[in-house]
Amino acid sequence: MNIDLSNWNAIKKVFSKSQKSNMHANIASVSKEGVPNITPIGTVFLNEDGTGFLFDSFSQQLAENLKLNNNVCISAVNSSKFFWLSSFIKGQFNDYPGVRLYTKLGGLRLATDQERLLVNTRIRSLKWTKGSKLIWSDFTHVREFKVDNYRWIQYPNMMEKLI
Repeated sequence: MNIDLSNWNAIKKVFSKSQKSNMHANIASVSKEGVPNITPIGTVFLNEDGTGFLFDSFSQQLAENLKLNNNVCISAVNSSKFFWLSSFIKGQFNDYPGVRLYTKLGGLRLATDQERLLVNTRIRSLKWTKGSKLIWSDFTHVREFKVDNYRWIQYPNMMEKLI
């Protein structure tokens, strides 16, 4: 499925709000035994054309699952307390609370200078912390993806303006 740019821009907007409130997106994969696995990854980036990439450094189970099945679902939910509280007070969402992206993750490849710049910009505010130095110091490889399909996360009784 090719996603038209008007939908893709809306997806990117919801995805961005989700990453700001959560600092990650969840990637669902399935093991060879059929066991589902959710991997939180804070370094997922969407491009302008229905594609994206993510830095893959510590996702051991995801990497193992991808060897047999590279189909994944990337879920991003805006968990901002203000977003939810204001939506409940009004009884109406003004924007989708989240989106699921269906895609196939590609193999590992070296990150480009531009991709490393994007991730370093994202983590800049926490770079001084001990935790940042422990888990965010080795961003060298990415996996690319092209979104095949998507589904909005919906609560129909509160989404009359959007549906």
